[in-house]
Amino acid sequence: MILQGASYGVTGKAIEQSKVGLSVWNPRDYTKDKHRTVDDKSYGGGSGMVMKYQPLADAVNNAKNSNRNSACKVVYLSPQGKQITQNLLTQASQQSQLILVAGRYEGIDERFVESVCDEEWSLGDYVISGGELAALIVIDAITRLIPGVLGDENSAKQDSYVDGLLDFPHFTRPEQGDLGKVPDVLLSGHHQAIERWRMQQSLGRTALRRPDLLEKKVLTVEQDALLNAFLNEVQK
Repeated sequence: MILQGASYGVTGKAIEQSKVGLSVWNPRDYTKDKHRTVDDKSYGGGSGMVMKYQPLADAVNNAKNSNRNSACKVVYLSPQGKQITQNLLTQASQQSQLILVAGRYEGIDERFVESVCDEEWSLGDYVISGGELAALIVIDAITRLIPGVLGDENSAKQDSYVDGLLDFPHFTRPEQGDLGKVPDVLLSGHHQAIERWRMQQSLGRTALRRPDLLEKKVLTVEQDALLNAFLNEVQK
């Protein structure tokens, strides 16, 4: 699933051009019984099954040996992990190698988490059926941060969350149509005015949609003035 999902779009092109490498290790290949069992009932009772640590640990060891890098970071994708942010992904993109552990069922034997995994990451405060989807998201998000992957180097730098704010609105042709017209400032050719408008829109969107992000950001005097002007206009 992961190899198929990663074969499209930006990630697929990056793999084809050898800008990134992606390999998959299936824990079922490291089981010791004829049924290739990777899960079992939870000690103490309860619903659902728990992934056994032995197949996973052997798979991770094999991955490290294959890459000749026993020190590469092992990340378990888990609802209990710290929430993934753009800053976390940017730091991860500096790693030469990364092992993502995709959990399933009710989770993984805690002995594996404590002994083998370096960190736990979470997509957010919700649960999905398996870590494979989370792994694909992480792979895509990190890949686009690697130099040379995107056609325009500035594309990743202008994304939402890169500077702690949501992205500003974007427009393209036609200049005017049934759904309205493009803001005049974007047609003015005045680059400084355009940058101020975009900053104001980014600040305003963040204030309206994700005020929690603004609480973590120290605004300049200019940014504060732009935001206040935006909010005053919205409240009219």
